[in-house]
Amino acid sequence: MKETRALSAIVLGCMSSLALAQNAPGSSSVTMYGLVDIGYTHVTGGTGGTLNSITSGNMEGSRLGFKGDENLGGGYRAIFTMESRLEADTGGLSNRPPSLGRLPDRLSSATSLGLPSALQPVVSAVAAQIGNSVGVNLGNSFFDRQIFTGLVTPFGAFTVGRQYTPGYLATAGFDVMKTESSLALGQLVAIPASFDIRVSNSLQYGLQIDGLRATAMYAAGEVAGRATARRLLGVMAMYTGSGYSVGGGYNTRNNELGEKSLTTAIVGATVDIGPGTLHGQYATIKDDHPTDLSTIATSLAGNPATAPVAGLVQNAFIRGFRQDARLFQVGYRITTGPHTVAVAYNNMNDRRPFNADRYSYGAAYTYALSKRTDVSAVLTHLENKNTSQDSLGGNGYIGGVAATPGKDVNSLSLSIRHRF
Repeated sequence: MKETRALSAIVLGCMSSLALAQNAPGSSSVTMYGLVDIGYTHVTGGTGGTLNSITSGNMEGSRLGFKGDENLGGGYRAIFTMESRLEADTGGLSNRPPSLGRLPDRLSSATSLGLPSALQPVVSAVAAQIGNSVGVNLGNSFFDRQIFTGLVTPFGAFTVGRQYTPGYLATAGFDVMKTESSLALGQLVAIPASFDIRVSNSLQYGLQIDGLRATAMYAAGEVAGRATARRLLGVMAMYTGSGYSVGGGYNTRNNELGEKSLTTAIVGATVDIGPGTLHGQYATIKDDHPTDLSTIATSLAGNPATAPVAGLVQNAFIRGFRQDARLFQVGYRITTGPHTVAVAYNNMNDRRPFNADRYSYGAAYTYALSKRTDVSAVLTHLENKNTSQDSLGGNGYIGGVAATPGKDVNSLSLSIRHRF
């Protein structure tokens, strides 16, 4: 019989499996681990012009975590993970983009949303309210990155809590940058977000059989009276062979009304060519019923001055935040001794009337000073087209919006990263 092993969530940015323990039943262990990533970032083209800053999370988000493992005997183990986000530049738990709560002009301009210009004050007020939610862990949850517990069994692992979604595990597994830095594919789809990275209240099943790794997830929305509201379903499967890997993932989430909202599907592959590895992936993004916009009309109806246009404004924002896009990445990665070099090209094709297409390309270099410490340099160019107004951030923070629609953005980051 083939050996079956459980698949855990991402640890230090990489998918890993939990092998069956070899220690005696009753034995247990608790491990503290972490990562500190901090450096200098120079960005041109963003809101406010050129920005020079000290940033945490250029390559990977800084964190502190704890993992536990107890052998229950008979091939069963109890496990847990608790992982907190840290901002190495401030000591905080959350961050906001350099553009703060500003939305792209196509989502904050009355005329761009198809409304009369006379409604711009109302649109600006609603856009500001939506923009207040733009950032990372703005609620300052201590274990925002992940917190779960579960059982590893001879036929797979069952975990419950806040976890990485299957769709995100798939795109991270094929990303030539492993989601690191401004050169990662996800940098093109931050506002509005096109991937559900983590989800709370989730139950996940994972397994590994030889080269096959797979997960399936159900996350409860926990909305009273609406069993399907905010619910997320996801699956992922990846097969790794000799010199290649192939697979895909799928997430679909409902909005607060129970309507089908953000849905992402990813396929990808890697193949060893020459001294390195060629990476490629393709993703579809669809959202016809954006989440958390159904209360706009209610909030405006309470004011006699805005009540007559409440429904009109809400419908305009719903149309504006709909998503229909195609993502593509191709890249090449070489590691030789302490040196790692990666190049990538990322493309986002916006199929909505906004036609906010964008693409990025660049190179990253990492030098390992030791097994735990490395230094990196990443140079990325982002080309915004038409109404696109994206900017560049890092693995641990959102870049925000560019100065104007169609404005190109350049990013140079120099970082040091230490794992413990």
